[in-house]
Amino acid sequence: MPPAVLPTAPHAAPPLVDPFGRAITYLRVSVTDRCDFRCVYCMAEDMQFLPKSEVLSLEEIDRIASAFIRRGTRKLRLTGGEPLVRRGITDLVHSLGRHLKTGALEELTLTSNGSQMARHAEALFAAGVRRVNISLDTLDAEKFARITRWGRLPQVLDGIAAATAAGLKVKLNTVALAHENADEIEALMTFAARGGHDLTLIETMPLGEIGEDRVDQYLPLSAVRRQLAQRYTLTDLPHRTGGPARYVHVEELGLQLGFITPLTHNFCESCNRVRLTATGQLYMCLGQDDQADLRAVLRRVGNDPAAIDAALDEAISRKPKGHDFVIDRRGAQPAVARHMSMTGG
Repeated sequence: MPPAVLPTAPHAAPPLVDPFGRAITYLRVSVTDRCDFRCVYCMAEDMQFLPKSEVLSLEEIDRIASAFIRRGTRKLRLTGGEPLVRRGITDLVHSLGRHLKTGALEELTLTSNGSQMARHAEALFAAGVRRVNISLDTLDAEKFARITRWGRLPQVLDGIAAATAAGLKVKLNTVALAHENADEIEALMTFAARGGHDLTLIETMPLGEIGEDRVDQYLPLSAVRRQLAQRYTLTDLPHRTGGPARYVHVEELGLQLGFITPLTHNFCESCNRVRLTATGQLYMCLGQDDQADLRAVLRRVGNDPAAIDAALDEAISRKPKGHDFVIDRRGAQPAVARHMSMTGG
């Protein structure tokens, strides 16, 4: 069943602004904690997923997202786990797409591991999605299976091709791993450039127990950029997508290359985003444990806009200035206990 399309509430409320004067214009929503991969930097191999009774219904996700849009959110990203394994996901995307038609929402995007993209790409485009992020950490099939534990590279490559054919702009995300893909970054850059895709490199983040040594995985992107600058002309770009990436143009490849560096360069000063988990917990910061239980509020007050607004105001009033990420031998344990798949990648 598709989520019910809720009428726009007549209640008016001011934009959401945190204690440091940052307007909250970007909401990331995890529609499920489940995934068909078990990437070594994201999950433990033997994961215990949430019972379905604890997960927000599609209608509840729609209601919370719509409340944020009414309060000034201009960009909405659906994540997981893997969002495309959630039953009814394209119905939810279609329902949220109504905000694009009214102009209340500027962009509706999705982050995926690409495994299910071939089945859903056309439906996503029809619902109003124009840009997707797809994870791709290696072009080596054997290495891909090792990093994702359960994934198959051809399936993801087919998903990337299908998204492109459907008219979706694809940005590839690569988590930089010292002993897995440090020697493949240039090959991934070339692959992205040839396909007309952007590429963003991401430092591994200390979230959740994963059964791996994060210190051994960690590859500082400051060092990667210095190495690339010896071979390529990297021109800084002012371009921002509302996320934490800093971009350069790789002149020789015609490639837009992004760097997300929560450890070597703290990106918090301009943070305009919050994250909603699949259980309705709102995290005001990816690197902090403080949260607001919007599921409890929603199930208590129903579709009372004033009550929902009060809950949003209270939550945003607690948004911190920045995170506390650190990776070293003394701090090899995760900065926060939850996995990335819980908060939304």
